[in-house]
Amino acid sequence: MDQGALDHPLARTLGREDLELEPSLRPVSFQQYLGQERVCQNLRIFVEACLQREETLDHVLLHGPPGLGKTSLAHVLAHELGVQLKATAGPAIERPGDLAAILSSLGHGDVLFIDEIHRLNRTIEEVLYPAMEDFHLDIVLGQGTASRAIQLKLPRFTLVGATTRAGLLSAPLRDRFGITCHLELYTPEELVAIVRRAASILAIALDETSALELARRSRGTPRIANRLLKRIRDFADVLGGGRIDRELVDRGLTMLEIDQQGLDALDRRILRTIVEKFAGGPVGLETLSIAVNEEKGTLEDVYEPYLVQCGLLQRTPRGRTATSAAYAYLGYRTVGGDGQLPLL
Repeated sequence: MDQGALDHPLARTLGREDLELEPSLRPVSFQQYLGQERVCQNLRIFVEACLQREETLDHVLLHGPPGLGKTSLAHVLAHELGVQLKATAGPAIERPGDLAAILSSLGHGDVLFIDEIHRLNRTIEEVLYPAMEDFHLDIVLGQGTASRAIQLKLPRFTLVGATTRAGLLSAPLRDRFGITCHLELYTPEELVAIVRRAASILAIALDETSALELARRSRGTPRIANRLLKRIRDFADVLGGGRIDRELVDRGLTMLEIDQQGLDALDRRILRTIVEKFAGGPVGLETLSIAVNEEKGTLEDVYEPYLVQCGLLQRTPRGRTATSAAYAYLGYRTVGGDGQLPLL
């Protein structure tokens, strides 16, 4: 592939997505897509109604923590609608001309998937509004007194936007999505089904207890479950003679510093920092970011949702605070509400 193709926003984004998840593991239909039952049930109805009326699907906004299958769901929608999918990401669209090139390449009914759509700049959003509502682009040619505006007609298409931070979307952009879906963290039972499907595709022998242990320690996230399955396969090939059992799963995850609750080294450092350096909080996100040497966005989007879900962390107007469950997890107990002593 030549360098020019790699520099194109679409090619660059698609290449990154392919590296995140093996194409063979990505579901292509609602039947293969496991979990998110409420979301999938509604989308099935919307897709079937559009097919019956021979219309294009309304624009869809998918939001929720990373790794829950927003990109996969966009692929499923395109497959179920019988149309092509073109994918890019908000930061990759830097100029109105980039957006115009992408939109003009769409066919009738095609799905345009924009990941991290909350990171579109406001100039691009202004160009996108008429494209979403009236399916045309207003383009200005030339500069100064010699400039002139032309209107480019677009085929009717479906925009699928994905974001981990729906609150950062501007109200005008958010209101132009006819369908909004919130993806939740998966239950261990749903993750067991996902892990077993991935194991069958990758030809990995995996018993029920091993699958359940992987699922319990995957932070409710299919992407993490699939990644851990591949790493356990590596441990099995090198240390277990190719055989995966409950003991090998526990050994491998311990070597990866993932504990029984699915917390990794940074999770524990976040909790210890709040408890030991800031007396349990509250501590601001920026201060916490500096203290643990990690980006604010990574803390807020990747680590905090699961810690909050586990009841180990609270977000308050004044900052982040550790809960009593966090003290118990770290081996501390509260004495008279004034201080903490380590459990012996």
